[in-house]
Amino acid sequence: MFSHVDAILFDLDGTLIDSVPDIAVAIDQLMDTLDLPRRGEAKVRQWVGNGSTNLIRRALSDSMDGEADPELMDRAKPLYRRFYGAQVCVHSRLYPGVVEGLDKLAKRKRFKLACVTNKPADLAAPLLERIGIAHHFHALVGGECTPTVKPAPECLLLAASRIGVHISRCLMVGDSRNDIGAARNAGCPVVAVPYGYNHGRDIREFAPDIVIDSLSELSGLID
Repeated sequence: MFSHVDAILFDLDGTLIDSVPDIAVAIDQLMDTLDLPRRGEAKVRQWVGNGSTNLIRRALSDSMDGEADPELMDRAKPLYRRFYGAQVCVHSRLYPGVVEGLDKLAKRKRFKLACVTNKPADLAAPLLERIGIAHHFHALVGGECTPTVKPAPECLLLAASRIGVHISRCLMVGDSRNDIGAARNAGCPVVAVPYGYNHGRDIREFAPDIVIDSLSELSGLID
């Protein structure tokens, strides 16, 4: 289905790894420290996907669209980062088909892979390493690496530059409307998976080029 692809850019959370269990623990530790009610994994699963600042705001306000006191936000951000950094890969798990899919691409040798995430690189790197897939990636672009995050295109463009492949010859793989928007804004095709973090919306609503149930199917789509 896809021709002229030399590189594949992968989102991290919700695409490769279900990281919500560890994120939820860190959020509840934050709530304990701030003497607020714990939010629990089910709520956190609905809130993730737009970076840690939005996640913390939602946790503090106990609402998807609520506002949080700026001073409380300033206090909460470093606390959350410390709590999450201490347990970045305790309960997180690879989604089914991820290892098989990455191994299939590795056997074809021609593709360069990059991970493009809104998570800070200094948290994403140990997560990839500890969960056992870091060796597949030629580059990692975290949320702090560009002035804007997905759905802005800059992070995808930076990843393409770092691996030496023009963005038009890259394929984006993600789980959310932000991944699709970033790919469209950058000018590359996009494959979506339906199982990740998209705030309860069906990913098909946002018109990716194709939806696959497992990353094990990805290699077969590329000429």
